[in-house]
Amino acid sequence: MNVAEVVGRTLVAAGVEQVFGVVGSGNFHVTNAMAAAGARFVATRHEGGAATMADAYARVSGTVAALSVHQGCGLTNALTGIGEAAKSRTPLVVVAAEASQPRSNFYVDQPALAEALGAHSARVTSAADAVAQTRAAVALAVHERRTVVLNLPLDVQTQEVTGADTALAAVAPPVPRAAVEPAADDIAALADILTRAERPVFIAGRGARGPGARAALEPLAERCGALLATSAVARGLFHGNPWSLDVSGGFASPLAAELIEGADAVIAWGCSLTMWTTRHGRLIGPDATLVQIDDDADALGGQRPVDLGVTGDVRLTAERVRTVLGDGTRTGYRTPATGDALATRLRWRDIPYEDESTRDRIDPRTLSIALDDILPAERVIGIDSGNFMGHPTMYLSVPDAQGLCFTQAFQSIGLGLATTVGAALARPDRLPVAALGDGGALMSAVELDTVRRLGLPMVVVVYNDDAYGAEVHHFGPHGFPLSTVEFPPTDIAAVARGYGFEAVTVRAPADLKAVQDWVAGPRTAPLLIDAKVVREHGSWWLEEAFRGH
Repeated sequence: MNVAEVVGRTLVAAGVEQVFGVVGSGNFHVTNAMAAAGARFVATRHEGGAATMADAYARVSGTVAALSVHQGCGLTNALTGIGEAAKSRTPLVVVAAEASQPRSNFYVDQPALAEALGAHSARVTSAADAVAQTRAAVALAVHERRTVVLNLPLDVQTQEVTGADTALAAVAPPVPRAAVEPAADDIAALADILTRAERPVFIAGRGARGPGARAALEPLAERCGALLATSAVARGLFHGNPWSLDVSGGFASPLAAELIEGADAVIAWGCSLTMWTTRHGRLIGPDATLVQIDDDADALGGQRPVDLGVTGDVRLTAERVRTVLGDGTRTGYRTPATGDALATRLRWRDIPYEDESTRDRIDPRTLSIALDDILPAERVIGIDSGNFMGHPTMYLSVPDAQGLCFTQAFQSIGLGLATTVGAALARPDRLPVAALGDGGALMSAVELDTVRRLGLPMVVVVYNDDAYGAEVHHFGPHGFPLSTVEFPPTDIAAVARGYGFEAVTVRAPADLKAVQDWVAGPRTAPLLIDAKVVREHGSWWLEEAFRGH
């Protein structure tokens, strides 16, 4: 058994069950070895799509996934997706064949590429060490929540491994990452802050999406009268809770922003408090006490200064504080007036607006509200980046924290379709919904073939304004020429039909009857909705977004 086969089999024995990629000569044997060992391999049409599918699958499933790429150009094709995964601390192993000779056309400094993206670089260096080095790569991905590029030099892949069967028999998945126990002094300090707070708000982030976190946070919030919000990546965590503010940050509704700004204590649970989540700090009142809880000590205060940083697991920290506070409840921020306001005017769809639909184009708010009513509630949504993105993110409801896969750490357009494929494979019990702009849709159109080939009953919604809308609305008001970011109309519905989709062009609410029929039918083919949306002005979050450039 050679190194390529041993590495593939080791990855599966170590817990990798799902692999995405494009197979070439350099990763042919290792990919086949993973499939033969029981992993599911999804062949994509581009390595960029494969990288983001693997990222999304790992996020939604809570397991480590793998990406398999050819040496050199296969890896470079995947760099944006790998960068997104690395920025998001996704546990992912990138199995990258590596040219052994610098004279090779395929040669590139792959470790330098990985490190430049924030990923960890590893290499299988010999037959004797192949199993141990592969196991170490998986363990690092799991225990440190890292994206690891595991380089497989071509000349090493062909080496024979002595005693391979015996070595493989000893391989097992790494033990789960240990929950970090918070210090007693920190628990006491946090309990004191919550005891004194009159208007506390909890903001839960990516680190609160783990098992048991909601069950620990909600009783603590009730005990101290706190309102509950999330970052965008954790949207849905408190779905159904009457004291939920939904998302904090640029997507927040006016009421949510008002209540967060009025808090006298803001507690960030597994939330990095980025400029997006805090609106560049403006959502944190000048006199508010700011606390951050994270199991990575280096994350504390990394985005903005905090009054108290607690190194600890979200669930454990919430449980320990709840124990210190004891029984009873406080009204805190949960007044009758606040409850009435949340029930009637929290959601964006409940805020009155003037429908700007025309004869030829539909208002994206009207479109999103209608789709929210038509599509089944048990859904998993992938969102691309662009001017449109706030509408599906906030107008389409999600059932829980696994209902939205938000690959926006790099803010790249073109990732939304692949995101939804990965999320759909992780949650086959839910309707997958991809929300894309026309720019991102056309950038990633090759993966429509992957959707059809996998038989996914996916709904792809394209908010089509025939432009890179964010740039149009950012630069247009200043009189700059826009010919570089505006395009002739494209019949994206026709493109989708060519890939085997059912498709409908939507210019008015009546056109959505075809979507209702698809939902009620057998859903034997995926559906693409080419929604021609109005383009007169930018979305509400756009000004906030460009502050961060």
